Amino acid sequence: MTVGQRIKAIRKERKLTQVQLADKANLSRSYLADIERDRYNPSLSTLESVAGALGVQVSAIVGEENLIKEEPAEYNAKEEKDIAKRMEEIRRDLENSDGLSFSGEPMSPEAVESLMEAMEHIVRQTQRINKKYTPKKYRKDDQE
Repeated sequence: MTVGQRIKAIRKERKLTQVQLADKANLSRSYLADIERDRYNPSLSTLESVAGALGVQVSAIVGEENLIKEEPAEYNAKEEKDIAKRMEEIRRDLENSDGLSFSGEPMSPEAVESLMEAMEHIVRQTQRINKKYTPKKYRKDDQE
Protein backbone atom coordinates (compact mmCIF):
# COMPACT_ATOMS: atom_id res chain seq x y z
CA MET A 1 0.00 0.00 0.00
CA THR A 2 1.41 3.41 -0.97
CA VAL A 3 1.55 6.56 1.16
CA GLY A 4 -1.31 8.07 -0.83
CA GLN A 5 -3.43 4.95 -0.44
CA ARG A 6 -2.80 4.94 3.32
CA ILE A 7 -3.77 8.60 3.65
CA LYS A 8 -6.97 7.95 1.70
CA ALA A 9 -7.81 4.83 3.76
CA ILE A 10 -7.25 6.61 7.08
CA ARG A 11 -9.20 9.65 5.86
CA LYS A 12 -12.16 7.45 4.89
CA GLU A 13 -11.89 5.54 8.17
CA ARG A 14 -12.18 8.91 9.98
CA LYS A 15 -15.14 9.79 7.71
CA LEU A 16 -13.46 12.93 6.39
CA THR A 17 -13.78 14.39 2.93
CA GLN A 18 -10.74 15.59 1.00
CA VAL A 19 -11.89 19.17 1.59
CA GLN A 20 -12.15 18.64 5.36
CA LEU A 21 -8.74 16.96 5.62
CA ALA A 22 -7.13 19.55 3.36
CA ASP A 23 -8.50 22.35 5.56
CA LYS A 24 -7.27 20.66 8.75
CA ALA A 25 -3.82 20.04 7.24
CA ASN A 26 -3.56 23.51 5.61
CA LEU A 27 -3.29 22.02 2.11
CA SER A 28 -5.26 22.57 -1.04
CA ARG A 29 -7.80 19.89 -1.87
CA SER A 30 -6.24 19.34 -5.29
CA TYR A 31 -2.77 18.79 -3.78
CA LEU A 32 -4.22 16.30 -1.28
CA ALA A 33 -6.01 14.52 -4.15
CA ASP A 34 -2.72 14.34 -6.08
CA ILE A 35 -0.98 12.85 -3.04
CA GLU A 36 -3.75 10.27 -2.64
CA ARG A 37 -3.39 9.35 -6.32
CA ASP A 38 0.40 9.06 -5.86
CA ARG A 39 1.10 11.85 -8.33
CA TYR A 40 3.26 13.61 -5.74
CA ASN A 41 5.44 12.40 -2.92
CA PRO A 42 4.69 14.64 0.04
CA SER A 43 7.49 16.26 2.05
CA LEU A 44 8.06 15.36 5.69
CA SER A 45 6.38 18.59 6.83
CA THR A 46 3.34 17.78 4.68
CA LEU A 47 3.23 14.25 6.10
CA GLU A 48 3.39 15.70 9.61
CA SER A 49 0.51 18.09 8.84
CA VAL A 50 -1.64 15.32 7.37
CA ALA A 51 -0.81 12.93 10.22
CA GLY A 52 -1.69 15.60 12.78
CA ALA A 53 -4.98 16.33 11.03
CA LEU A 54 -5.79 12.61 10.95
CA GLY A 55 -4.70 12.07 14.56
CA VAL A 56 -2.09 9.43 13.71
CA GLN A 57 1.69 9.12 13.75
CA VAL A 58 3.63 9.72 10.54
CA SER A 59 4.77 6.08 10.76
CA ALA A 60 1.13 4.99 10.32
CA ILE A 61 1.07 6.81 6.98
CA VAL A 62 4.52 5.78 5.81
CA GLY A 63 4.07 2.17 6.82
CA GLU A 64 6.74 -0.43 7.49
CA GLU A 65 7.12 -1.68 3.94
CA ASN A 66 8.04 1.84 2.79
CA LEU A 67 10.83 2.08 5.32
CA ILE A 68 14.32 1.11 4.26
CA LYS A 69 14.88 -2.52 5.05
CA GLU A 70 18.35 -3.19 6.26
CA GLU A 71 19.98 -6.37 7.26
CA PRO A 72 20.54 -6.52 10.99
CA ALA A 73 24.05 -5.52 11.85
CA GLU A 74 25.68 -6.74 14.97
CA TYR A 75 28.04 -4.32 16.62
CA ASN A 76 30.58 -5.23 19.24
CA ALA A 77 30.93 -3.21 22.45
CA LYS A 78 33.61 -0.94 20.99
CA GLU A 79 31.50 -0.12 17.92
CA GLU A 80 28.44 0.62 20.08
CA LYS A 81 30.59 2.91 22.23
CA ASP A 82 31.92 4.67 19.10
CA ILE A 83 28.40 5.16 17.77
CA ALA A 84 27.23 6.56 21.11
CA LYS A 85 30.23 8.90 21.21
CA ARG A 86 29.55 10.15 17.66
CA MET A 87 25.88 10.72 18.48
CA GLU A 88 26.79 12.69 21.59
CA GLU A 89 29.16 14.86 19.53
CA ILE A 90 26.45 15.49 16.94
CA ARG A 91 23.89 16.34 19.66
CA ARG A 92 26.35 18.70 21.34
CA ASP A 93 27.10 20.42 18.02
CA LEU A 94 23.39 20.82 17.30
CA GLU A 95 22.65 22.21 20.76
CA ASN A 96 25.57 24.64 20.58
CA SER A 97 24.61 26.05 17.19
CA ASP A 98 22.59 29.23 17.49
CA GLY A 99 19.28 29.40 15.67
CA LEU A 100 18.90 25.79 14.60
CA SER A 101 16.14 26.04 12.01
CA PHE A 102 14.48 24.23 9.14
CA SER A 103 12.95 26.20 6.26
CA GLY A 104 13.52 29.40 8.19
CA GLU A 105 11.54 28.23 11.23
CA PRO A 106 13.12 27.28 14.58
CA MET A 107 13.14 23.53 15.08
CA SER A 108 10.88 22.14 17.78
CA PRO A 109 12.31 19.68 20.32
CA GLU A 110 10.38 16.90 18.51
CA ALA A 111 11.97 17.89 15.19
CA VAL A 112 15.44 17.91 16.77
CA GLU A 113 14.77 14.45 18.21
CA SER A 114 13.63 13.21 14.78
CA LEU A 115 16.79 14.65 13.28
CA MET A 116 18.88 12.85 15.89
CA GLU A 117 17.13 9.54 15.14
CA ALA A 118 17.82 10.02 11.44
CA MET A 119 21.46 10.89 12.17
CA GLU A 120 21.84 7.75 14.30
CA HIS A 121 20.44 5.69 11.45
CA ILE A 122 22.99 7.29 9.11
CA VAL A 123 25.87 6.64 11.51
CA ARG A 124 24.83 3.00 11.98
CA GLN A 125 24.33 2.51 8.23
CA THR A 126 27.76 3.98 7.50
CA GLN A 127 29.33 1.82 10.20
CA ARG A 128 27.69 -1.28 8.73
CA ILE A 129 28.77 -0.44 5.17
CA ASN A 130 32.33 0.32 6.23
CA LYS A 131 32.48 -2.90 8.22
CA LYS A 132 31.08 -4.88 5.30
CA TYR A 133 33.58 -3.59 2.77
CA THR A 134 36.75 -3.38 4.84
CA PRO A 135 39.02 -6.23 3.78
CA LYS A 136 39.90 -8.54 6.65
CA LYS A 137 43.60 -7.85 6.37
CA TYR A 138 42.91 -4.15 7.18
CA ARG A 139 40.45 -4.76 10.00
CA LYS A 140 41.50 -4.45 13.58
CA ASP A 141 41.28 -7.68 15.56
CA ASP A 142 38.16 -6.57 17.47
CA GLN A 143 36.17 -6.07 14.23
CA GLU A 144 36.44 -9.65 12.96
